[in-house]
Amino acid sequence: MHEGNNYRDDVYSKPVRAGKRTYFFDVKSTRGNDLFMTITESKRTGSAETGNVNYEKHKIFLYKEDFEKFIQGLEETIQYIKERQQDAPAAPSESMTSDSSIDEEFNAL
Repeated sequence: MHEGNNYRDDVYSKPVRAGKRTYFFDVKSTRGNDLFMTITESKRTGSAETGNVNYEKHKIFLYKEDFEKFIQGLEETIQYIKERQQDAPAAPSESMTSDSSIDEEFNAL
């Protein structure tokens, strides 16, 4: 159990590497065994060359009673962007360098 937190267990985690960022979709269990999701954006800052590597993190909590409205809002927003940027060139994506870099970011959470 995590001290000072209202959740009990990490149930599932799905990392998604997207350029300079990694998104973690984590399922956690409350003390009452309800499941909820956290979405964490992790962005590496600093440089490995200087030995000053940090991770800037932003997290939201999403509870099951909000899933449908969240998904609806997300889909509408994505559709809005796609419709308005059909002719815009896609930004080049960086390929995943290694699973160890994701593990490093996950452990920094």
